Amino acid sequence: MSPRVVKSASVVFGLILAPGVAGARSAPGPAARAWLSELVTRIDAADRAETRQAPGRGRGTVLVHVQIAPDGAVQAAEIEQSSGSPKLDQRALRAVQRISPAPVPPAALLGEAGIVDLSIPVEFGR
Repeated sequence: MSPRVVKSASVVFGLILAPGVAGARSAPGPAARAWLSELVTRIDAADRAETRQAPGRGRGTVLVHVQIAPDGAVQAAEIEQSSGSPKLDQRALRAVQRISPAPVPPAALLGEAGIVDLSIPVEFGR
């Protein structure tokens, strides 16, 4: 599956399903696409809310690995690949963590472990 990229005014998010996720070999269905779109919208909103209070300028891409439970709870989030800027890395990580609970994911995205396993490239400064 090719990465899904959604552009916003301040951040570009692409979602990559981990190889073990059901449906990762084929294009996601409408419910999965809608859920991924909602996830991106929530991450962007969480980042915008935080940067209004403490503007964070900079350019770079952070790859955040996140695991989301069937109830939408963010079980784990960590930096998979740094942007080279600790400030941008932490900004991306906080935005992903702040979406919990996320919308309930569609069953088609749940992997063998019963969670959604995503790598989310978060690009700042475009």
